[in-house]
Amino acid sequence: MAWFTVDTTYTDDRALLDSVRPAHREWLAGYVESGRVLAAGPWADDSGGFFVVSAEDRAALDELIAKDPYTTENVAARREIREWKILMGPWAQ
Repeated sequence: MAWFTVDTTYTDDRALLDSVRPAHREWLAGYVESGRVLAAGPWADDSGGFFVVSAEDRAALDELIAKDPYTTENVAARREIREWKILMGPWAQ
């Protein structure tokens, strides 16, 4: 398993964002409960959000993100995804 950071920039369509946000949070909650998502939330200015997730590899992560309501409903205007090697702290392995 690898850890990835997912930095999402939202669309400028605030009504769309607000209508899809509950489904996105429900989608994320399952991964939080299973331990695959360590942390998630919007930026303080609500221009986007960020989460840390484990996946077998980048292809598996892409499959997971393809099911995110922010993807399927075009809320995510842009995403920056990076693999993260956690070396220190409670999540280090």
